[in-house]
Amino acid sequence: MIRDRLDEVRDVAGTVSRETLERLETFEAEFRKWSLRINLAAPSTHADLWSRHILDSAQLAALKPGALKWLDLGSGGGFPGAILAILLRERPGATIELVESNYKKAAFLRSVLGSLDTPALVHVRRIEQADTIGEGAEIVTARALAPLPKLLDLSAPWLTAGSTALFHKGRDYAAEIAESRDGWQFDLIEHRSKIDPASRVLELSKVERRRSRPDIANKPVR
Repeated sequence: MIRDRLDEVRDVAGTVSRETLERLETFEAEFRKWSLRINLAAPSTHADLWSRHILDSAQLAALKPGALKWLDLGSGGGFPGAILAILLRERPGATIELVESNYKKAAFLRSVLGSLDTPALVHVRRIEQADTIGEGAEIVTARALAPLPKLLDLSAPWLTAGSTALFHKGRDYAAEIAESRDGWQFDLIEHRSKIDPASRVLELSKVERRRSRPDIANKPVR
């Protein structure tokens, strides 16, 4: 069983130690315990917690193996931020900041990530009020937070300053990308999810808000 799970993590996240697997399993156990008291994720997903949430989050680590400074927006029950914090423990000098406005969820994150000695800092704050957090972040992550156009609005303070986004998106990702192009320009790489082939991890860089065309913006309304 231990070997099977270790192989699963390595398949999606790259080389990790047995100690990191043990921390992931400790997180899983703490998540289930805390979920009896507070709503950390949809109860219908708890049965497949390991694959649907933990492994799905872990795959981000392999996409940017050299990145040391991470920021996770709307961390919720810890996906992907808490999982990344556990994995980043093996990268010397790595840090991750998690932004979560719900006090109970933030208390869970602080408790479990502190007990696991991860390089994580949890901020209890709304994303709209967190623009002074995560200065110089190389990677910004978010999962199940908002449709892509809204997500770009929320993450604009970091992405327009040069951060790269890694956003989990479900099966409607193409429509969200198309809608986002109306207000934003960006370089895009679509990474097929290793957990759900119909989903994608969207890597966005060189993000800029589109300027309104003067001939359209100044056109009189009849």
